[in-house]
Parts: sequence; structure tokens; C-alpha cells
Amino acid sequence: MTENNAPTRNQAVLKWVDDMAKLCKPDKIVWCDGSEEERARLTKECLAAGELIELNQQKLPGCYLHRSDPNDVARVEKLTFICTKNKEDAGPTNNWMAPDEAYKKARAIFDGSMKGRTMYVIPFLMGLPNSPFAKIGFELTDSRYVVLNMRIMTRMGKIALEQLGDSPNFTKGLHSRADLNIERRYILHFPEDNTIWSVGSAYGGNVLLGKKCLALRIGSWLGRKESWLAEHMLILGIQNPKGEIRYVCAAFPSQCGKTNLAMVVAPNALKGYKTWTVGDDISWLRIGPDGKLWAVNPEAGFFGVAPGTSLKTNPAALQTVQRSTLFTNVALKPDGTVWWEGLDGDPPANCIDWLGKPWTPASKDKAAHPNSRFTAPASQCPSISPEWENPKGVPISAIIFGGRRAKVAPLVFETFNWQHGVYVGSTMASETTAAAAGQVGVVRRDPMAMLPFLGYHAGEYFRHWLDMGKKITKPPKIFHVNWFRTNNQGKFIWPGFGENLRVILWILDRCEGKGDALKTPIGCVPTPDAIATTGLAISPETFKELLSVNREEWRQELELQNEWFASIGPRLPKELWDEHSALAKRLEAKPESVVLKEG
Repeated sequence: MTENNAPTRNQAVLKWVDDMAKLCKPDKIVWCDGSEEERARLTKECLAAGELIELNQQKLPGCYLHRSDPNDVARVEKLTFICTKNKEDAGPTNNWMAPDEAYKKARAIFDGSMKGRTMYVIPFLMGLPNSPFAKIGFELTDSRYVVLNMRIMTRMGKIALEQLGDSPNFTKGLHSRADLNIERRYILHFPEDNTIWSVGSAYGGNVLLGKKCLALRIGSWLGRKESWLAEHMLILGIQNPKGEIRYVCAAFPSQCGKTNLAMVVAPNALKGYKTWTVGDDISWLRIGPDGKLWAVNPEAGFFGVAPGTSLKTNPAALQTVQRSTLFTNVALKPDGTVWWEGLDGDPPANCIDWLGKPWTPASKDKAAHPNSRFTAPASQCPSISPEWENPKGVPISAIIFGGRRAKVAPLVFETFNWQHGVYVGSTMASETTAAAAGQVGVVRRDPMAMLPFLGYHAGEYFRHWLDMGKKITKPPKIFHVNWFRTNNQGKFIWPGFGENLRVILWILDRCEGKGDALKTPIGCVPTPDAIATTGLAISPETFKELLSVNREEWRQELELQNEWFASIGPRLPKELWDEHSALAKRLEAKPESVVLKEG
């Protein structure tokens, strides 16, 4: 069924596509080549079918709007499963389903799901061609919207087929919208089979199978097997006035400013500094021949949250989406441009909301869905790094973990060593905000910002991090930041956004054996004068509060960590319990006042 028009003779690929076609029963099969002609053809078809709305091509050239089904607007974590033969291998933080049961349930939905539809075969490359980081995947889908997104988010078509050659080593992804029934919606990962099945959704986070599914869930499994790390991390380059560039990776839970930091612009006070975006969401990290950790962004595009993106929060992102961008579930203005809550300027007097209904500022509901998105080529980002497509990746000086804590965590601290850094990453947490369901200030653990994206047992994941640390001869230093500390009135006391670069510069100083620090029970914090504050309206007292470590608050934090570690069970590495005990002892010891002038 697939041989005649297939642009490959890879027998493993042809047999698998044939088997899946017999299951889904499409009217025809189209192999995607990633060409501009293909994009134009599919876009025209989507416009005719009402799947896309053309935006103002003078103001937003090459941009289109898509509206998803109202019941299909976000990742469905409760219907996302890790399907391993042994339930324990999925671990306590994942939903588990036995592979036989999962295949059986999904097959019943996939059976005939593409009748009257076209099956698109998408060969795609994650990472760069001719790179040790590269991974090949195929996604079979009945959605033109998925094809158009995948051509932005991955390197798609001929380039992937050439990289694969005759090898049977590829990730097998099958997707069908089916009937969009939320009761029959599954995102199933079979790491032992290198397979992903997604059915019943058309939302990007569930159906762009190269992203969270392959790059993180299957990627983390492959990383443990092959001695590398697949992480939910941005990659940022910082160029100093001498022209030297150093790179950091950083992991943040949602709503903690990850994309904003990935595209941060140096404030005027830091003259001569420049920032470079390598990646905004995912990092694959390998040990290089020099003993350092090297990172690559395996994606080719940005799949970003629109609400809150503005000239103030992220001017680079706003500039990126001015052309060749697919918008999903944002509002449509009368002039054919788009709008969302948090965008600069006043709300429009009237527009069409994400549901296709008239909206005014007096309307009760939001104009754009809170999880509305933009899909844009990374190459359009004004701060994109010249090294972002280097197949070797970039060398990482520091790994940064962060969360949203009103108190407890200081603005920044340096961990004592790799093992201590893994402990800090494993206990990462954020507090719920008013936007979350009902409860404010509830501490939620999100280790390394990977909780929803782990492809296996969390305890084994921490073990893999510890094992990697033993193999890296020149490991990056590990730090923790908290941009969200508040005063007693509940107001943020750090300005954030571009000013966060001041903290990153201290981090890089510490990596080079410079930058003064004070040793505390939790790690080393900057001395009050170690971070440049020129141009900041922050009093010395406020800065002292930003860097303070309250022992009683940390004793309470230890109790919460106890519960978290206990929930992981016996596979939690003993080294992390040891670090937990060591912190408890340091909190009871006599305070030190030693200033560390050497990194």
C-alpha cells in the first residue's frame, strides 16, 4: 500500500506505515517532504475547509489563526500514560498502563479512524543532521494542522529520511483526531518499543509527537539507556563586553518565566552585554570529548504561550511571531491581526474571541484562551544564537533550577557540588498562584521541571543524574534562583525580566572562580555587593531580604521534602536522603559568616 509513492526504501519504515494504514484505513496516504510547495498546498486546503483563518498578510505575512475544539485546549496529563511491562518502571509520578491493554484500547479507537481522511506520513529529525544528538521519528497523522506545525517545530521530510537511511532505529508515532471524544483520548508512550500513540486530540501538546512525547518522555528513557540527558531546559548564551560567550541551561516549572529568560534582553545598565537564544524549552545534553557537558536544542521552532507575551515581558518573542506563524485560540481583531490578554496597549473595543464569538472589554470571559499558543520558526527570533544549529551543541557553564516561592528560597544560591545540585533539583517546587484552582500558596514539587515529562521512575531519573555527574570530568556548577520572593505586603521585591541577567552574571562569575559569596546552610548566596545593582530602585535592606536564608522556614521545608521523598519510594537514591540529612544538620549548626572569594 505504501511502496509506490514512498520516497524511501527503508523496509522497517514501509512495513510499519503499511501496518498502521491497515489499522486506520485512510482513503489515501501522502508522504510529507517539508517543502514550501507542500506548505502552500496544505494551507490552501485548510483555508478552504475552515481549519485556518487567514490573517492580515500586510501586517502579519504568512500568519494564520486556528481554533481548536473547546474540549481540546491543553495537555491532558490524566490521560497520558507510560506503558511499560513492569508497572514499577513507570514510577509513582506517572500514570501507568500495561502495554497489551494500552495497545488494545487504542487499536479499538484507531480502527477505521481515518476513513474518508488522508494519512500524512511525516519523517522528522530532532536535533541536527550529522550530530550525535540526532534522533529520527515518524508521525502518521490525519491532521493537516499537525503537518503544518511539525514542519515549523522539527526538521522535516527529506532531511530526516537521508539521516535515517536503511536503519530500523526510529521512533514510531501514530496520531488520529478520531472523534475528539475526551472520554476516548489517550497519549500513550511505549518506551520499550520506541513508540508513541496519540488519539482523540488535536491540541499541539498532545499531538506534536516530536515535542514532549519524543524529546522528553521517550528521550529521557533513551538518555538513561545511552548516557545522556533529555531535559525541560532553555539554553541561553551570554556575551560579555570582550565578546566571550558562555552558556547556561535552566529549568523552570510553568509560569516561572522560562521563555522570557530564554529570550532575555540585557538592560541598559549592563552596557556591552548581549544575550543569545539557543533554545526556549528542551535541551539534550551529552558529555563532550573535552569532559564538559554540551547541549543542543532538538527543536526547530517555538510552541509558546501567547497570553502575557508583550514588549515588556518578551520583546524578542513578540518580534518572532510577526511572520510565518500559526496562532491557536487567540482573539481576532477587526483588522485581521491578533490579540491576547497581556499584550501591550489597551484591549480592542471589539474582536472575535477564541470561540469565534463577539468580544468586548465588558465581556465576562477572556478573549484568548489562557493556554492559547503561537508556533513560530526559531530562526526568526532576533536573539537566535549563531551556534543554535551547531551539531556539536554548546558547552554549558552552569545549570540553573528555579521555582516560584514567596519566601524560603533566596534570589539565588550556588549548590556545594553536583550531588547537592541534584538534591536541589529533585526538590524543586513552586507555590500555586491565584490563577490555580482555588488554593493559593500550596507547594507543588516539580523535580527539574520534569514531573509531567518523565518517561520512567523518578527515583531512577535522579539516579541517572547522579551517575552522569560521576562521568562528567568538568561538570557545570548548579544553582537555584527564585525571581518571585515577596515582602510582607505580598509584593514582588525583585524586578525580574531583563534584570534577571544581573543574577546570571554572578552565576557565571562563580563558575570562573570569581564573585563573592557567603556560605549558608542551603548553599552559597551572593554577598550584598556581589550583584550589580546600578540603576535598580532596591534599598540595601530589601536586597538583604532577597538573599536571606531563614532557618525556621527551611526546617519547615525539610518536613515537606520528607513527604515528597517518601512518595518516591525505595528507588529514591540514598545519596539524596544523605543530602537531606546533611541540610538538617547544617540548619542546627552555628551560623557561619565566611565570605568565599574563590569559586
